[in-house]
Amino acid sequence: MHLRITAGVILILSCCLSCGRTVDDTAYLEEITIRQLQDLYVRGERTAEQVTADYLLRIAQLDKSGPTLNAIIYINPNALAEARAMDAERKAGHIRGPLHGIPVVVKDNLNTRDMPTTAGARALQNSIPPTDSWLVQRLRDAGAIIIAKANLSEWANFRSRPSSSGWSGIGGQTRNPYVLDRNPSGSSAGSGAAASANLCVFAIGTETNGSIMSPSTRNGLVGLKPTVGLISRSGIIPISATQDTPGPMARSVEDIAVSLGQLVGSDATDSVTLAGEGKRLNDYTPFLKLDGLRGKRLGVLKRSMGFHGKTDSLFRQALRDIQAQGAELVDLDFTIGNDVGPASFQVLLYEFKAGVNGYLMSLGDKAPVKDLAAIIAFNKQDSLGLRYFNQALLEQSQAKGDLSEKAYRDARTLMLKATRDEGIDKLLKDYKLDALLSPTGAPAGFTDWINGDHQVGGSSTLAAVAGYPSLTVPMGFVETLPVGISFSASAWQEPVLLEMAYAYEQATRHRRKPDLLTSRGWEAR
Repeated sequence: MHLRITAGVILILSCCLSCGRTVDDTAYLEEITIRQLQDLYVRGERTAEQVTADYLLRIAQLDKSGPTLNAIIYINPNALAEARAMDAERKAGHIRGPLHGIPVVVKDNLNTRDMPTTAGARALQNSIPPTDSWLVQRLRDAGAIIIAKANLSEWANFRSRPSSSGWSGIGGQTRNPYVLDRNPSGSSAGSGAAASANLCVFAIGTETNGSIMSPSTRNGLVGLKPTVGLISRSGIIPISATQDTPGPMARSVEDIAVSLGQLVGSDATDSVTLAGEGKRLNDYTPFLKLDGLRGKRLGVLKRSMGFHGKTDSLFRQALRDIQAQGAELVDLDFTIGNDVGPASFQVLLYEFKAGVNGYLMSLGDKAPVKDLAAIIAFNKQDSLGLRYFNQALLEQSQAKGDLSEKAYRDARTLMLKATRDEGIDKLLKDYKLDALLSPTGAPAGFTDWINGDHQVGGSSTLAAVAGYPSLTVPMGFVETLPVGISFSASAWQEPVLLEMAYAYEQATRHRRKPDLLTSRGWEAR
């Protein structure tokens, strides 16, 4: 067990395990939506304290014992107290909004004042930041209860090649809840596994390239990677100022829409959010339309196919389902240039060094290490630091100069032009399209600490490098493993993506809860 143990956590988990109740007693939480849970509160059938306790019971029995999903890295020792406070406010007639009393899990690269924030790295093991990240504070202000933090790929998977997604030096290996020896994928692995296994109502992940989309598709979730700037990154351990964004991961499009309106906003400490003024909304639920595909014109990225035959078959069926809902499809023979990936990688190397050094500086005297060079030195001395994986990406980043260098500026200009002006924006304009379609990725591969990840396919790069929104929705199963379909568009087009994704989801309803099967259970099925 890699869960951080404190006196408060021991008390919470021991109470959960000794209360005589089992996961069967929490079945009412399985696949529950924000709206359905609020209805229980309104009718007086449950309190936030009861619901929080039941989610903690699920974590104790599903995540830390039994099948050991290992999605959770820290439990909030104040979770039950915060739930009681939300109940008191409700009783007094004060409802903060749709997230009042809603238990949430956030990825462990978001600052939390009451729990460590580590990005899974042992160099930051006891680092408790002085304040919440902007997004965590936004959640708390909305009445959400942050019950735990999710494990992740160490340094959000920007540490080594090869690597195992969902592994960190502090948290160990997160498992896929559909088949436990399969990989949960992406750096937001714990967020994806936790939301899918019903350990919370929804979770917060972050993406630089694929870290929301990939774990969402492989954990059977709806995942939104927003436009960069829709939600602030302040207080989030960074990789890339150009590409990073947090976003919600949930079991339904409805919960994505409900939560999104509570997450967005302008933040002077993250200047990129200022570009969203007048473009973001406080309520995205009006775009949950059953006829949201009717009359839409969508481009099919044919080059995103061909990596996995059974996934392609499901994608072709999804296209037929979308056409049946009244959309027009246009085949596109488009792919980004071979120079875009290397340019983006160079930008990440430069920006990671600048971003991590800036983040550590923001911790002041509380910073356990002072800069990236000190992190690299720590790993070389740490007993686990290089036991399973190298730190090649950290070292390559440390070798870079600052953001004034021409090599950095040229690479950034190249990648943005190729994915925006000559990419998504051009495709949508030239073909008069509302959005682009692609399979999100192939089914989850086996977890392998020797050879690293075995993920094939994946269509996140175009929107991720552009900083534009993409949304993945379940489109079916390959045996017992889920896969999704992606809707992508230009900046600030989250409303149209929600319209189309909701219509597709409601017409097909492919999401089903995981069974936490072992490999043997999967083979015998």
